[in-house]
Amino acid sequence: MKLPTLDLFVIAAYGVGVFLFGCWFARRSSNTSGFMTAGGGAPGWAIGLSIFGTYLSSNTFLLYPGKAYGGDWNAFAFTLAIPVAALLATVYFIPFYRAGRSISAYEHLEEKFGLWARTYGVACYLLVQLARVGAVMFGMSLVLSTLTGWPQHYVIIAAGVLVTVYTAIGGIEAVIWTDVVQAVVLLAGALVLFGLLLGGMPEGPGQTLQIAREANKTSLGSLDLDLVRSTFWVPLLYGLVENLRNFGIDQGYVQRYHAARSAQAAQRSLWLGVSLYVPTCALFFAIGTASFAYYQTHPQMLADVQQQVAERRSAAGGEAVDPASLSDSEVADSVLPHFIVHGLPAGATGLLIAAICAAAMSSIDTSLNSTATVVLIDIYQRMLRPGCGERESMAVLYGATAVVGALGVAIALLLMRAESVLDAYWALSGVFAGGILGLFLLGQFARWVKNAAAAIAAAVGVLVVLWCSAPQLIEVPAAWRYPLHVHMTMVVGTLTVFLVGLAVQPLITAANPTPGEPPA
Repeated sequence: MKLPTLDLFVIAAYGVGVFLFGCWFARRSSNTSGFMTAGGGAPGWAIGLSIFGTYLSSNTFLLYPGKAYGGDWNAFAFTLAIPVAALLATVYFIPFYRAGRSISAYEHLEEKFGLWARTYGVACYLLVQLARVGAVMFGMSLVLSTLTGWPQHYVIIAAGVLVTVYTAIGGIEAVIWTDVVQAVVLLAGALVLFGLLLGGMPEGPGQTLQIAREANKTSLGSLDLDLVRSTFWVPLLYGLVENLRNFGIDQGYVQRYHAARSAQAAQRSLWLGVSLYVPTCALFFAIGTASFAYYQTHPQMLADVQQQVAERRSAAGGEAVDPASLSDSEVADSVLPHFIVHGLPAGATGLLIAAICAAAMSSIDTSLNSTATVVLIDIYQRMLRPGCGERESMAVLYGATAVVGALGVAIALLLMRAESVLDAYWALSGVFAGGILGLFLLGQFARWVKNAAAAIAAAVGVLVVLWCSAPQLIEVPAAWRYPLHVHMTMVVGTLTVFLVGLAVQPLITAANPTPGEPPA
């Protein structure tokens, strides 16, 4: 389809504006301190909005409403765990990092357990961030392609180049301040969208709640203690572990802690981001519920969406698909883009598309900047060139940003075949980061656990995570399959590393009573 000229102008103006705004910080990011931590002078409120913007990726904008449309609010339980993780971060993690001199989240693992632990942490982080960048780029390209008719792979490539360039030029200050702008744009777009959905109901906004209740669209899931199905407890436990990993050992957050002017400012910024994100996430689920009710009362629009999805699936699979046979979950990710095109006035469509772009860019730029920092500090300076100078270090930061951006584009192109981007990202995160939080918690809260016990625990954790993930990768006999829900992989991996470390250390101590740490 062809968007109206006004909408195209809004999209183009926003993209150019963000790009130029990010490049404005080039001078402040011309050295490693400015590139990685903004010289420790960023205001806490800006960092808080940046944290909020980073959480609000385009996947949140598009796929959380899709979850609510196709099912219910079960995935919102993930968000309910965020305040608990933020409390632990405020009490333990932020003071710990601010007291240290290094901005690397993984140098502390080496100090506690040795170089192998740091290497393991770095590898897990890099893999998770690559998966994140790819998933977010794909989510953005899906809606832009649907809305504009532009080829999806062109959208992925163009977005990847744009974000990579301004992130490399502007460093973390560009990340923080563009995130501030993008958070405001995204929230404004979401509020406009929700208001138009409610206002378009034939019998008024109250009809939305009535239809949602009748279809059981507002449930958080079963309260049964069942970890095989996606009950309330599965996303809640996954959310607790994932957000502890984010706040406790994610390089992007650690850099923000150091970018703040003080530990207290860092703590306030984290709570600002969390206090904004939780209700905003609820807003996105409400948008999904409202879009379900809206399309139930506008059957011709629903038929149009079903026809579009059926045509895409027929083209991809080579076999005809009956539009009427498609379930709610099969059309869920396409409903909101359809409404943005056909249910909004001229100009508002451009605003919503700009908001989706904002959500994606605020997530991607953080991953690019933090990953480049890890490559410089934890790989290049630690293992290859410990004495490298400022100019060489900046060259590595620029090069790493470009490479990670290119790899993210490649992963996004591969994810074009995934059925659910959110599920794909969660599954990949579980595989790559299944045990790293457990190792970090051993170092923080079980200081008597030494190198050898931690190494054994990490090895067992890797094997357990591989076993948990095997059914997603290869055919596994039913008797050998991991029995729990796929989102429990990270929870199981974390608990395995932590508990095995606690159990093995007394055995090693008993077998080797000699004072000092046993060899790993």
